[in-house]
Order: sequence, then C-alpha cells, then structure tokens
Amino acid sequence: MEATLPAKEAVNLDTTSVLFFDGVCNLCNRTVDFLIRRDKKRALRFAPLQGEAAQLMVKPQMIEALPSVVFVDKTGAYQRSTAVLRAVAKLGGLWPVLKVLLIIPRPLRDGVYNWIAKNRYRWFGKRDSCRLPTPEERAMFLS
Repeated sequence: MEATLPAKEAVNLDTTSVLFFDGVCNLCNRTVDFLIRRDKKRALRFAPLQGEAAQLMVKPQMIEALPSVVFVDKTGAYQRSTAVLRAVAKLGGLWPVLKVLLIIPRPLRDGVYNWIAKNRYRWFGKRDSCRLPTPEERAMFLS
C-alpha cells in the first residue's frame, strides 16, 4: 500500500509505519525522541498531526481527536494506547513483548492514556510551534 504523499515523501506502508503525534506537545516530542533512538531498523516515520502528511493520510476525525497519537501501517490506523503499543512493537529487540499489553481491554488502556493526554501540557509543557527535525532526523519525518 502506497501512501498518497508528494513523490519525495512517498511512504511504502508495507515496510514502514508512520506515527502521527501532537507536534507542540513536549511529552509527544520526547516520545518521538525515545522511538528514534531505539528504531535501529528505521521502520518508523514521524509526522505532526498538524502537518500536511496527516491531512493526506489520516481521517479528519482522528486529527480532531488531538489528544491522540495515530499510528498508520499496512493493517490500518490506530489511536491512543493501541497506537503507542504498535509503534513500540516496531522497534525490534525486546520491545515487541510490550504488545502483550494489547490483551488489556482497550477502554482500560485508553482510560489511562486519556488521563495522561488530558494533563500532558500541564505536566510536560507545550511548544509554541511544531517540532523541526534535526538534519540527521529529517529522513525519518514527513511534513
């Protein structure tokens, strides 16, 4: 499955997954940093929910739920705790073991996720604008 992005940023969802995140959220940006450092296979790409790539690849109702992250791969689009667990599972090593947490009912997982998301700006702060990737990170980001 090929994403509908400009040719220079085409994403093959058979081999790469995309994590869309709140680009002004400090917690979200720290999470992206965490994933980048551990994604040795470079299986993940990243894009802010406020960006053009999100407008092209994510359903509008998922973007409107900005307290959520959205994870897109060849199997579909996922939000909240499911998105985080699926992204972490792409890291390799022992990280995919965390996917076992998907057996916890989604309402329970998302309840914890929503509580953190609701308080994230107060606890971790907020940026004035979306994150700009470093030159080394640029290949991992969509606009």
